Amino acid sequence: MFLDRNNFLDNLLHIALILLSQNLVVLLSKNREKGEKDMAVKTVQATINGQTYTLTLNSTSGKYEATVTAPSKSSYNQSGHYYGVTVKATDVAGNITTKDAADATLGTSLRLQVKEKVAPIIAITAPTAGTYLTNNKPTITWKVTDTDSGVNPATIGITIDGTKITGDSIAKTAITGGYQCTYTPATALSDGSHTIKLDASDYDGNAAGTSSTSFKVDTVPPTLTLSSPADKLVTNVASCTVKGTTNDVTSSPVTVTVKLNSKTAETVSVGNDGSFNKTLTLTSGTNTIIVVAKDSAGKTTTVTRTVTLDTTAPTIKSVKITPNPIDCGKTFVISVEVTD
Repeated sequence: MFLDRNNFLDNLLHIALILLSQNLVVLLSKNREKGEKDMAVKTVQATINGQTYTLTLNSTSGKYEATVTAPSKSSYNQSGHYYGVTVKATDVAGNITTKDAADATLGTSLRLQVKEKVAPIIAITAPTAGTYLTNNKPTITWKVTDTDSGVNPATIGITIDGTKITGDSIAKTAITGGYQCTYTPATALSDGSHTIKLDASDYDGNAAGTSSTSFKVDTVPPTLTLSSPADKLVTNVASCTVKGTTNDVTSSPVTVTVKLNSKTAETVSVGNDGSFNKTLTLTSGTNTIIVVAKDSAGKTTTVTRTVTLDTTAPTIKSVKITPNPIDCGKTFVISVEVTD
């Protein structure tokens, strides 16, 4: 019984040693295979936009990696709108494997898309801010530029008083770095203030800051009324006061000039209520007074008065009474010859 127990223990120990030996062989084999695999790769390189980078093995992930700075320009204008990446792996024996963006399996993973972050610039050419326009269908012009991915013409728009216009209504002429744009309203703008807003984006989706300006349309000239002097007035007083009122609902203030005969037109002061006056000294004979009111849009209204200054008394050249003498209660004719 004692011998059987010893044999049993010997057999059990022998089996344990065999199992331990087998596990050790497997472990050493796996480590050797792993070491041989790692030792087989010599270099891994990636080429992007003409620049080659050497990747290093990440012991944790088991992958070759490198931290790379993206190109400074958008990939939109590259063929296919991406930067093609080429990866080359070389083993210790000199064998090389290369994959690029055209590869059927990994090609899509080797297409680097780079987006710019600088928005386009919009510059309004006309009308300038605060302009008064006499044309109620003004031509609006502006430029949109972007020096990287480029201006997307489909995004160019103009908003007039809250109504947005896009598409072919806006004429777009290609220029260096963008577009020269022109738009003329199809419907006449009303007299008064108007605001335009312009917008656009580049091909990478960056929206330009909204550019806006305001202007006024004025198609109606200012009102001008003279209360004195009356037209064709004849007077013996050389001093003549021109009085009147003026106004322009859209383009105030209004300037007024008064011109006497061939003298230089003089600007007169206009009150807040639109009233004005100017005292003139007439010359003997016919005098022409021209009053012009001009609004901020440049539209004018003109009123002309003719005043005659006559300071010479008439001459009585002859007097005749017929009949003379005459009976009481009878009628007679008195005839006077007068010149002036």
